[in-house]
Amino acid sequence: MTDGPILLTPGPLTTAIETRRAMLRDWGSRDPAFIALTAELRDRLLRVAKGEGTHAAVPLQGSGTFIVEAAIATLVAPGDKLLVLVNGAYGERMVTIARRLGRAVEALRWAEDRSVEPARVAAALRADPAITHVALVHCETTTGILNPLEAVAAAVAEAGRALLLDAMSSFGALPLDLSATPVTAVLASSNKCLEGVPGLGFALVEPAALERARGASPSLSLDLHAQWRGFEADGQWRFTPPVQVVAALVEALRLLEAEGGPEARHARYRDNFDTLLAGMQRLGFALFLDERVQAPIIATFHLPPARGLAFRALYDALAARGFLIYPGKLTQAETFRIGCIGALDRRDFARLLEAVEGSLRVLEAA
Repeated sequence: MTDGPILLTPGPLTTAIETRRAMLRDWGSRDPAFIALTAELRDRLLRVAKGEGTHAAVPLQGSGTFIVEAAIATLVAPGDKLLVLVNGAYGERMVTIARRLGRAVEALRWAEDRSVEPARVAAALRADPAITHVALVHCETTTGILNPLEAVAAAVAEAGRALLLDAMSSFGALPLDLSATPVTAVLASSNKCLEGVPGLGFALVEPAALERARGASPSLSLDLHAQWRGFEADGQWRFTPPVQVVAALVEALRLLEAEGGPEARHARYRDNFDTLLAGMQRLGFALFLDERVQAPIIATFHLPPARGLAFRALYDALAARGFLIYPGKLTQAETFRIGCIGALDRRDFARLLEAVEGSLRVLEAA
């Protein structure tokens, strides 16, 4: 599927050749053809999450962190208060962003191997009427843990607060139905389950929330209200867009539709994960998470101390065989991560397992 290394990471990731070919053309950012491409992008993003008629798609240049910061800066006004539900590094990052922006923020925390508990969220909202917004990471890339979106969304809606959903590692693969689940804003990026290339974030936001946010952002370039109004006015980006990244993402979205949509992509990723897990367990590696809370997006494995393995040596051995993995991102355990997403299937993971087995033979014989 690729002529380079296979990226077993949470993004950037291995992309389809059709997606890469889409970047070969140059586009004029004010040209009608590119304006039409942007319109297709916005429409397709909404369709992935069944958000037509309820949300507006607002793409923005930059990584996923850029769109998270833009959303907090725009949607959480200076007089508002944000509650962040934290069980990993990306929840902690939202707390840091809010503090840097000078927004009032509190964190409700869980251990890295525990999913968010909706009952605790509901209790926190009852206890603090000043909270106006709640932020949740759907799939926390720190570990691959899946948080209970529907139950949290119901608790937040029951309390009359707004929900901001970081769906970076879930959008396009895990179930998300904005026609049925009350979410004020969904935040994601081009280079994870959509299988595009890095460089573009986007928000799907209820128009009423965007209207209320006029003038709230302290940033010129990260103002989602202004970005939205620009698209609605003439279909154009306010500042120079990453035109090749847009073209690649539109092609990736077409491929997602041709595959059968998020349900089919989820099934392929689940098959990748199941293949990976069975093989890694056979080779003596233990999964960090309980399988009941594990999403089939990225798997975190313990480095077994009894075997004397070091991550860097394992990384180098696998890289030499054409596979790139990720280090762990935990505070409490020595781990490494293997992504199950990208334009890959079980055959790629069977090859990976052969590479892991061969690497272990060499490393343990040294």
